[in-house]
Amino acid sequence: MPEVRHLYLAGGLTAVALGAIGAFLPIMPTVPFLLLGVYCFARSNPEWERKILDHPHWGPQVRNWTERRAISRRAKTMAIGAMATGAAVTWYALGAPWYYISIAILVIGGGWIATRNE
Repeated sequence: MPEVRHLYLAGGLTAVALGAIGAFLPIMPTVPFLLLGVYCFARSNPEWERKILDHPHWGPQVRNWTERRAISRRAKTMAIGAMATGAAVTWYALGAPWYYISIAILVIGGGWIATRNE
């Protein structure tokens, strides 16, 4: 089914592009998009999957998740800190009731992140 392979390739390229944007924007995540890219490339282009897994900066984080479902303490701290900063900026810029959404994301997302293996 070459058509499906092309869809996976397009999905992988899109995910990696979003991950690259996330590397420069503090509000947008990087690793979740790279995980999606690895998933898609595993089904369409294993060479590109290997390039992500062997990347000196992002590769260890992606491998930690794919092999052990683990997030490093530093990554947890950075992610929860970014969500807390986003909640504070939302409170300052938009006020109630909008910052309640940011607080909910911080509690739900941050709680989930904090409970993952290290």
